[in-house]
Amino acid sequence: MIPVRLDRVGKRYGTNEFVVNDIDVTIGSGEFFTLLGPSGCGKSTTLRMIAGFVAPTTGRILFGEREVTSTPPNKRGTGMVFQNYALFPHLNVAQNVAYGLVTRKVPKPERTRRVERALESVGLGALADRPIDRLSGGQQQRVALARALVISPEVLLLDEPLSNLDAKLREETRTEIRRAQREAGITSVYVTHDQAEAMAMSDRIAVLDAGRLHQVGTPREIYHRPATAFVARFIGSSNVLDAEVVASSPDGAVVELASGGRVEAARPADLAVAAGDRVAVSVRPENLRLTAPGTGTLDAVVTAAEFTGASSQFDVACGDLELSVTAPDSAELPRPGDTVGLRVDPGHAWLVRR
Repeated sequence: MIPVRLDRVGKRYGTNEFVVNDIDVTIGSGEFFTLLGPSGCGKSTTLRMIAGFVAPTTGRILFGEREVTSTPPNKRGTGMVFQNYALFPHLNVAQNVAYGLVTRKVPKPERTRRVERALESVGLGALADRPIDRLSGGQQQRVALARALVISPEVLLLDEPLSNLDAKLREETRTEIRRAQREAGITSVYVTHDQAEAMAMSDRIAVLDAGRLHQVGTPREIYHRPATAFVARFIGSSNVLDAEVVASSPDGAVVELASGGRVEAARPADLAVAAGDRVAVSVRPENLRLTAPGTGTLDAVVTAAEFTGASSQFDVACGDLELSVTAPDSAELPRPGDTVGLRVDPGHAWLVRR
């Protein structure tokens, strides 16, 4: 197991703007680290720079103490799992998995042993002789994973490997990927645009947008303590409210919402604010409480209500401000057109960078 260091890495093509700009992060030994962001944010380009398929314009890439910035892909010690699987249709399952060992001239007895072990690790030990075209999409993806693992790479790279699968297969296959990665203990970098996938699988997540790194943290840190308004909106759902600081303290501030009402908000240690500053406040829908009109932080009108099982989702309007609220299911919940009060759960308002 080795760490991977991206030392102020950037990429641009020609004289165009940087598609990846000043990424500075260390991925821990054995960590499952996810690059998350919308299409075009630079996450796949970053992964390809780690793999060696794309050369950085600026910065360095290190595997442990070894700089690999200019090292060819086949000399880096990485295993890659592609979005489209990239399997050979004329070879069976075992032959596909063995391909990397054949090119490395691994002796046949050792090759056979390692292929069997890799297939067992992804739950396909009984399908070694099956043709590729007789496998489901999820099984093919696991073959691709076994092929990457069998060469015992120092770093495992996965580029949106589940995007071609349906919802049920995605859940099943992500469980297999995470289990196999944990057992192998390989430092892994995973690319996805799916927030739920990233939250379920990752030790830590790097959130990117427009080539810039907004935040690195555990799934819980990123969900409950987003660094920017973009992260708050992109991860799950959040109400991001304009406000003005009324008073500040070492760990938070009292803010006046643009829509009216005051709330106490916590803040990151590196975000300094003072009275009069314009700020943004993130409040998750589950941390807004419905109250009787006139008894909350502010009043609003329910514009839509949706029953989702154990809870109900509400859209409410306070003047021009639109908010989302999640409430436990109850026969007493309001209906569209009703006026309600809204109260922020204490300790669950969070200041973010705009």
